[in-house]
Amino acid sequence: MKNLLDNISNPSDLRKLNPEQLPKLAKELRAFIIDIVAVKEGHLGASLGVVELTIALHYLFDTPNDLLVWDVGHQAYGHKILTGRKNIFHTNRQFGGIAGFPSRKESEFDAFGVGHSSTSISAALGMAIASNLKDETTKHHIAVIGDASIASGMAFEALNHAGVSDANLLIILNDNAIGIDPSVGALKEYLTKVKSNKRLAAQNNIIKALNFDYSGPIDGHDLPKILSELSRLKSVKGPKFLHVITTKGKGLQKAEEDQVTYHAPGKFDKISGERIKKEENKYTKYQDVFGKTIVELAKQNDKIVGITPAMLTGSSLKYMMQEFPKRTFDVGIAEQHAVTLAAGMATQGLVPFCNIYSTFLQRAYDQIIHDVALQNLPVIFCIDRAGLVGEDGATHHGVFDIAYLRCIPNLIIFAPRNEIELRNILYTAQLGLKNPIAIRYPRGNGSIINWIQPFKAIEIGKGTCLQKGKNIAILSIGTIADTISNAIHLSEKKDAISHYDMRFVKPLDEKLLHQIFKEYKTIITIEDGTIKGGFGSAILEFASQNKYKKSVKTLGIPDEFIAHGSVLKLQHKIGLDTQSIYKFLNNISC
Repeated sequence: MKNLLDNISNPSDLRKLNPEQLPKLAKELRAFIIDIVAVKEGHLGASLGVVELTIALHYLFDTPNDLLVWDVGHQAYGHKILTGRKNIFHTNRQFGGIAGFPSRKESEFDAFGVGHSSTSISAALGMAIASNLKDETTKHHIAVIGDASIASGMAFEALNHAGVSDANLLIILNDNAIGIDPSVGALKEYLTKVKSNKRLAAQNNIIKALNFDYSGPIDGHDLPKILSELSRLKSVKGPKFLHVITTKGKGLQKAEEDQVTYHAPGKFDKISGERIKKEENKYTKYQDVFGKTIVELAKQNDKIVGITPAMLTGSSLKYMMQEFPKRTFDVGIAEQHAVTLAAGMATQGLVPFCNIYSTFLQRAYDQIIHDVALQNLPVIFCIDRAGLVGEDGATHHGVFDIAYLRCIPNLIIFAPRNEIELRNILYTAQLGLKNPIAIRYPRGNGSIINWIQPFKAIEIGKGTCLQKGKNIAILSIGTIADTISNAIHLSEKKDAISHYDMRFVKPLDEKLLHQIFKEYKTIITIEDGTIKGGFGSAILEFASQNKYKKSVKTLGIPDEFIAHGSVLKLQHKIGLDTQSIYKFLNNISC
């Protein structure tokens, strides 16, 4: 029997099916996602969990005229396959292929570009208000948001506004009790009670209290029930809220049993679900260097606490949670709260290590300035996933942190060259710094096997010379130093090139910089952050302030959003891989 999915290229094809055929289509769609992701990798569990919901939404609503917004977008693979991208879905997250998240540039069915959580209700509400102003009152606006994302402050702000509007807005809560890690907090506990207590859902309901027409909870894998309830809600005016219960990883037993791992499992056997073991890397991930080091420090210093906004596993703060559960705090998807919570702890003499991915720290910018730096509170920001991160693309690259942090007074900014440097700056930070400090490090593995060495304090604002040459000085920060060293080693001009690891973006080692500008004809800065406002800009400002007229060349992330692909391919594209730096150096006159 021919697959139904073979004849579906867009939602108009889907709507030609009878409702009785949709469960079969759901099975085929699930199998299609598993087949591709098993080989190409990607976000698996979330998309498997919303297959029936995805089919029902596109079947009943007139997408793309009706506007459908997915929160974060981890769960949008089925949506992409049903909206014209089935034949190219194998390129998902690959260099030059389709994006792993909904993107307005990619399809008219992607009503809003996403990648970070908790934006869907605000965006869909904005669209609904616009429709009212344009007298398009029959148009529908749907936001699909998870139980982890809806706990974020931004989602609550949008709910608060939407509840007093007359917007034709439908919010669908995809409740599976897990984001990347299990959901946390009082709202999660409330939703758990609602699932098992229909009376609570009907009477003492938070969402109803915010003026929404609430319905549910219903089984998100029961297609007839979903179709029936969505059909009813289409005729209901104003803000509506449908509570749907799903299972993350539905249809693949291993993904249902281990929902954290199978959020993004890597390659796996599509039949058994068993993950295909990668060749074991002899080097340690930077996140694990952090996670294991903070446990070691916490054993020595009982004032240390760890904080993360819903990235317990990804940040490796899970190790501290296992050892010191009362001193480790997963606050949910709430970066703003995480930062100010850390600030409050610091006022009382605790030593807070606040671990947030670079791309997510952007969401707490006011709190960094107003609640931490302005009061000069010694919060230790551990900024994971700094630099290019690969297949997640523009929404997740951590390339702006140097630029957006460098202008903030009182803040120290450090980028370790390797695992030992990361270990030592974590040790230094908890010795009693008087200022907040931002420590940025990349995704992925380091370069030193025996990185667990006795702690050594790092002198704040002190750079170091890695290689001494005659005419050219390369200044770098962070782990890109290894790439630069390899490029210098290949160069015919290696005897003419000096390489300095400045380590601190702020404060700069001005004594060392004066020596460099007096000694060298050409200075080159290289960084894995944006050139605009970044480390290179700091060096140019130093040169201008001190009236140095030497040639300064800056290499880094160009002034554009970098797409998705492997880190090596992206580095090559923008000229930050070994061969590109080697060619650049060979074109410099000595």
